[in-house]
Amino acid sequence: QVELVESGGGLVQAGGSLRLSCAASGRTFSTYSMGWFRQVPGKEREFLASITWSGRGTYYTDSVKGRFTISRDNVKNTVYLQMNSLKPEDTAVYYCAADKRPYQPIAPMNAEPFNSWGQGTQVTVSS
Repeated sequence: QVELVESGGGLVQAGGSLRLSCAASGRTFSTYSMGWFRQVPGKEREFLASITWSGRGTYYTDSVKGRFTISRDNVKNTVYLQMNSLKPEDTAVYYCAADKRPYQPIAPMNAEPFNSWGQGTQVTVSS
């Protein structure tokens, strides 16, 4: 099992930036892919980005491509989401998640492989 704790959310004006962090403990962090998701009340959780266990491979959905960057530090057991050019529609609770499969060569392109979730961090973008 892995425990995930997100941080870094907050209130920011449109056009601004935030960096989210997700600290992992438990299962060996450096062996599995990680992902970021977000959810707005009343809507399904939306998959945003993923990164392979090595950090060499990443995947972004069209909604965040070019604005958000996922990265990881396997020494610090932490995955990051750098969010730039934020828009009011980016307002949501953001979650990190861990892939249940170790050593996958390609970054996940959907939510299916993820089975461990953090508690989320609120991001609010004002207009």
